[in-house]
Amino acid sequence: MRKLAWFAGSYAGAVFLAVYLLPEGVLLPVGALCAAGALAGLCLKGDRRLRVLLLGFGLGAGLLWTGVYTTLFHTPARLLSGTECAITAQVTDWPEAGSRWAEVRFQQGEGGWLKALLWMEALPEDLRPGDEVKVTVSFELADHMSGEKSDYYHSRGITLRAYAKSEAEVTHPDRVPVRYWPVYVSHALRESAKACFPDSVGPLVVALTTGDTSGLDGDFYSALRRTGTAHVVAVSGLHVSFLAGLITVLLGRRRRLSAAVGIVLMFFFAAAAGNTPSVLRAAFMQSMLLLAPLLDREDDRATSLCTILMLLLIQNPYAAASISLQLSFAAVAGIYLFTGPLCRRWQSILPRKPKGFWLRLGCMAFRFVTASLAVTLGAIAFTTPLTAYYFDTVTLISPLANLLTLWAVSDLFLGGLVVAVIGLLLPGLAALLGLVVSLAGYYLLWMVPALAAFPFAAVPAGSVYIRAWLCLVYALLLVYLILRREKKGLLLPFGLSAASLCWALLLHVGTYTSGQMTVSVLDVGQGLSTAVYAQGASALIDCGGSGMDDAGDVAADYFQSLGLTGIDVVVLTHYHEDHANGMARLLGRMDIGLLVLPDVEAENPLRQDILRLAEEKGVETLLLTERTDLTLGDGSLTVYPPLGGGETNEEGLSVLCTAGEFDALITGDMDQVIEGRLIKYGDLPDIEVLVAGHHGSKYSTSEKLLLAVRPELAVISVGYNTYGHPAPETLERLAAAGCEIYRTDWLGTVTFTAQ
Repeated sequence: MRKLAWFAGSYAGAVFLAVYLLPEGVLLPVGALCAAGALAGLCLKGDRRLRVLLLGFGLGAGLLWTGVYTTLFHTPARLLSGTECAITAQVTDWPEAGSRWAEVRFQQGEGGWLKALLWMEALPEDLRPGDEVKVTVSFELADHMSGEKSDYYHSRGITLRAYAKSEAEVTHPDRVPVRYWPVYVSHALRESAKACFPDSVGPLVVALTTGDTSGLDGDFYSALRRTGTAHVVAVSGLHVSFLAGLITVLLGRRRRLSAAVGIVLMFFFAAAAGNTPSVLRAAFMQSMLLLAPLLDREDDRATSLCTILMLLLIQNPYAAASISLQLSFAAVAGIYLFTGPLCRRWQSILPRKPKGFWLRLGCMAFRFVTASLAVTLGAIAFTTPLTAYYFDTVTLISPLANLLTLWAVSDLFLGGLVVAVIGLLLPGLAALLGLVVSLAGYYLLWMVPALAAFPFAAVPAGSVYIRAWLCLVYALLLVYLILRREKKGLLLPFGLSAASLCWALLLHVGTYTSGQMTVSVLDVGQGLSTAVYAQGASALIDCGGSGMDDAGDVAADYFQSLGLTGIDVVVLTHYHEDHANGMARLLGRMDIGLLVLPDVEAENPLRQDILRLAEEKGVETLLLTERTDLTLGDGSLTVYPPLGGGETNEEGLSVLCTAGEFDALITGDMDQVIEGRLIKYGDLPDIEVLVAGHHGSKYSTSEKLLLAVRPELAVISVGYNTYGHPAPETLERLAAAGCEIYRTDWLGTVTFTAQ
């Protein structure tokens, strides 16, 4: 019986329950109750007795330690929240370039150490790990992100945000504390990689070797996410296995030396990569694999996984909320469960002793391809539901993308690591070697965006048809797990999965394309981006917002999920970030037929950037000064010129979308005065859909406008903000006008289709 697996698994399960479900106040009493209840196992006999004891004590230990950890770290943080005091803190990591935040640790009174994010108006340029900072700060809890409750910082051990209220006094230590050596090594490797590789490849090498993605081009990182290959720049098991393989090759058959050196280097590498839960999991796992044969122990993967998870959660129970930890363990569980059986089944058709050079070469290639595909399928088996839940995306091209790129990732990671180390001593030689290693980087920089550009490379998990397809696939997977000992063929479940996917995509696309016109107000946080589709033609009005994802990505994902690679017309109502900050990403991902802009504010930097990018992409641009009618499939767009002057909001465009008897009006950020002019000069019809002006501001969506156009439905595009949007006055006016009100902050993307 796997005794350790029973205890570690129940411990981990208890921690997840404590973090996600149970109130903090019940953790200690419920934990004590579970531990006491475990004693009931003494009344049983044999394995049942031991299982009950291990299960009960594991649950009790998990709940009790989470409660104690909360008391030690979260309770003091709550007491400090809202207060102002002087602290002496120690910087724990290199601040990002251009950032105002530094990660620090400090000791409060006689208590333990607390971790915080320290904000300063201007961080000292020479601030580095180990420095001592004396400053007066005000505290607030680090339990929110973008106005929503979040355990993101808690999963990293950070409990507070500290805002500097005085000039900081910084002291550099005479000697760097040993605990920060890996951070300095990581920094040295980053700088060496930047110097040894071309500017286009260097940031990718840095991301692969240290996990620092801050230098990656936004378009490329977006392509990584869309193709399901973003894990290659989140240092984890993939990188640790590459490193372990390199060490084994270099040290040959000296197993004890390989194990000793490998374990030390892997944990040092994990520390240099930030000791994230995913990389620590990988380091522990590889260490167990290296030690198992030396200790004459069997590689029990279930026990290893449960034990490693328990060790990580002992260090910080709130690491259970880490998405990277969940994805890492889900990937490994899938690989352990499915990769081996799939490889054996696929490779069983090969001859045992192939004769002839070409046959042997073909067999080797087949083994490589099937092994890579089996690993990819195993990894995504359990990570797909998590990515669908957290990122609202199902990446369909992931198996192909991983098959075509992982070999290059391996070459670039190992080669980049070696070159970066050589660059610390012999920069000239390293630069020459970097040119050779860069070939793999150039391949990735070309291949990943090319794959990401495919229609349906990724589809929204929110679609009811995609969800139904996922349910069918996992039902078939469950059947496979139950019947796999009976050697049932895989052709039928694979065929059913593929056929049902085709139907799901057809039905998903039909939902948005079957009517006369579809208007979707996209969820971009505090901003606006409205997608329009009418009988084969597409348009986008505005592309900006404050959401976690770039507004350009949100818009491009929407259209690509419909099988489109371009947008016929893009209209920007005005030059504000929350309406246009996604244009750079959109122009990088989609072909734009016509870009319509208001011909105002010629010196506006955002306008100049957009025009420059449009010219580089060869996009036709219309600087609009008068009313313009554009054909859109069987419908039309009427774009009204700026009707005010003096402020950007008053100089914006407004758009009327029309198809048959259906009309939708988008007014940008115009206020009540400009709305009055639009009513006077715009010849507006009664409309079905109104996209409320200025995110529901009390100064927009006037009673006069509502009486003039009589909308049946109103959408407010809004996210977390400090402006009070949507204003109660606006909501009251919409309700009094008889509008059904929809909000993107509550409902996500809101879609209307005119049949």
